[in-house]
Amino acid sequence: MRAKRGSRDYGSILLGSVGESSVKQRVRIQTLLTASIVVANLFGAIVAVALTAVGIPQPTIFTAELWWVNFIVVPVYITAAFVVGIGWGTYVGVRDLRWAIRDVAPTKRDARRTMRLPWRLSLVQGFLWGIATVMLTIMYGIVDPQLIPKTLFVVSLSGVVVVAISYLFIDFTLRPVAAELISAGHRRRKRTGVKARSVVSWMVGSAIPIIGILLVLAFGLARDETSKLDLFVGATVLGITALFTGLLLTLLSSMSVTGPIRSVRAGMNRVSDGDLDNADLVVYDGTELGDLQVGFNSMVAGLRERERIRDLFGRHVGHDVAEAALSSSPELGGTERLAATLFVDVIGSTTLAAQRRPTEVVEILNKFFAVIVRAVEEHGGLVNKFEGDAVLAIFGAPIDLDDAAGSALATARDIAHGLAEEVPELSAGIGVSHGAVVAGNVGAIERFEYTVIGDPVNESARLSELAKRDPRRPLASGRAVKAAQQKEADRWEEQETTSLRGRTEETTVFAAFVDGE
Repeated sequence: MRAKRGSRDYGSILLGSVGESSVKQRVRIQTLLTASIVVANLFGAIVAVALTAVGIPQPTIFTAELWWVNFIVVPVYITAAFVVGIGWGTYVGVRDLRWAIRDVAPTKRDARRTMRLPWRLSLVQGFLWGIATVMLTIMYGIVDPQLIPKTLFVVSLSGVVVVAISYLFIDFTLRPVAAELISAGHRRRKRTGVKARSVVSWMVGSAIPIIGILLVLAFGLARDETSKLDLFVGATVLGITALFTGLLLTLLSSMSVTGPIRSVRAGMNRVSDGDLDNADLVVYDGTELGDLQVGFNSMVAGLRERERIRDLFGRHVGHDVAEAALSSSPELGGTERLAATLFVDVIGSTTLAAQRRPTEVVEILNKFFAVIVRAVEEHGGLVNKFEGDAVLAIFGAPIDLDDAAGSALATARDIAHGLAEEVPELSAGIGVSHGAVVAGNVGAIERFEYTVIGDPVNESARLSELAKRDPRRPLASGRAVKAAQQKEADRWEEQETTSLRGRTEETTVFAAFVDGE
């Protein structure tokens, strides 16, 4: 199945997108291939005519003796070559792209043939221009031997230009097919890399025309009837031809370079915007630029995996703890700080497990924990531990809070209200304490966890047991209420002073007012 992506997946809007249907893509590729061959041959014909008529006017081919070549042989051959070239090219293309037409996975043989297809189609054009070179050189030479070097140079130069332009056009058109090969695991570095493309562009666009200018000068010096004007015109036409040919080949070559680079830049923009899911690139280039695309995709995969691990880590230990751990080296030990602790313990969990199926128990407990996590995070706390059917939350560590005690008390009231509204099947005792704790990493260097240790943890746990008498009213220690800001402290009333199990000090117990009382 094709993923829905942008209109420049292959570096150009002309090539469509990955989300296109296979039928539409085949029609697009066939149309572009035919247009590429026609345009390349048309450009070659223009170069040939310009050089023959103006660039190298002497010796001329426009004589009465050569009418049968100019008006019969040349038109007939051009027509025949056009038909044969299109037909032959279509046959080769259909044969080598049969796997794509049938929409099946390519074999290694299919991949090799497809990778060579641009050269094969270009060489078809070269073969036809080669026949034209030999045939026209012989025919013109029979009538006037002095036309042999001119004909040989003009037709062969035009053929080389056609082959070069055809290759670059066809290679560009077959990017979607190359992308399918690469995605199927058939990626092999092309011999025609970026450097080779640049050399071809230089050779056809600059080197050959310059050689032509030198040959024009040599022909002029060898012929007494050649005037200075003829030499000037010939050199000028060849120079103009070099300018246009060089520009066209440079543009085509640069398109093969800027396309992959532009796709990487677009991918980088998506990464910087945080959109890692849609940042993968379509790899369609078999040169060093394809290596760049592959490397970018590998980087994105690594970032995505890192983000997934970060998210998973944050879900296990809390996002604040995760960020603190990722920003510093892991160390055992902790620091003393003032913090509030909140303990929530389910009432009657054993009975619940005995009366319901395990899947139902898990579903109810997940709803129970969801209420707690939401309330704790809304007030800036950290859910530190899930202990069976109990929860320990911390306020003021590892992130400082202006009113840690007040946040813990407000969270306790929200949890009591939320459980009554959203999880009527369960009730829980809720206890809150405040005081000095040691917060840090506890365990071994190979495996440790962030937690808090201290009397407030024990006190909040014991208060949660006491709160099971009336689950509607969370309980808090006097020091927690005293440490909270007045607005929150006014929502709690003193109930009793008692000695909690496991503690030597007595605890002044406060209970939250029930809404409506």
